[in-house]
Amino acid sequence: MAGVFSNTLRLPHSHTVALCSSSVLPHRRLSTPLRLHPASHRLRGLITRADPSDETVGEPNVVTEEKSEPATVSQSTGFAEFPNKDINRRIALASTVLAVGLFVTTRLEFGVSLKDLTAYAIPYEQALSNGMPTVVEFYADWCEVCRELAPDVYKIEQQYKNKVNFVMLNVDNTKWEQELDEFGVEGIPHFAFLDKDGNEEGNVVGRLPRQYLLENVAALANGAPSVPHARVVGQYSSTEARKVHQVADPRSHG
Repeated sequence: MAGVFSNTLRLPHSHTVALCSSSVLPHRRLSTPLRLHPASHRLRGLITRADPSDETVGEPNVVTEEKSEPATVSQSTGFAEFPNKDINRRIALASTVLAVGLFVTTRLEFGVSLKDLTAYAIPYEQALSNGMPTVVEFYADWCEVCRELAPDVYKIEQQYKNKVNFVMLNVDNTKWEQELDEFGVEGIPHFAFLDKDGNEEGNVVGRLPRQYLLENVAALANGAPSVPHARVVGQYSSTEARKVHQVADPRSHG
């Protein structure tokens, strides 16, 4: 019998059970009934006879572990979670608007030149014929005070451009000799304030607080019979430093 059985399984209480290898004695019955100790019943579930018709015999019990997706745990960082795409779009838009606003503000404060004012101004003849009050500025490119006041003039012009004409006349242009004599221009910048009929109501000359110019323009826009600052003179550049030249284009108001 020792040569027949290839494996032995030792059970409690010194009972030995001989397991027959199916490759040696397939389906052979033992002549003597095999008695198992009650304690060995625990192993019955482990000892199974191979059944060719049962495809599941011999396969180990496989326990399938379901892999759950890791739960997203938001660590408390003190900031709320936002939809990335939507918030990024809003941030980009806000940044663009802020950048444009900053550029415009910087432009108004530091970047406006006399050339810009001249480009936005309307011709003198047109201003006298469209039925609107007019501000005429006599200036020169070499005038330091004129350049210094350009940003303030631009702001006021943008505020009242639909109600008041803004005209720029270059004192170096011989075309405006008659207007220089008519308005008594001796220093620049010289601002003349005309009503809707072209009559002068007052003038301010030189470097003065922005409020002087703003209040006079507001009075013109509102149709006031006079301007609050009719004759005021500050630091100015003398017209004796004029660099007289003839502009080829007679329509130029520069």
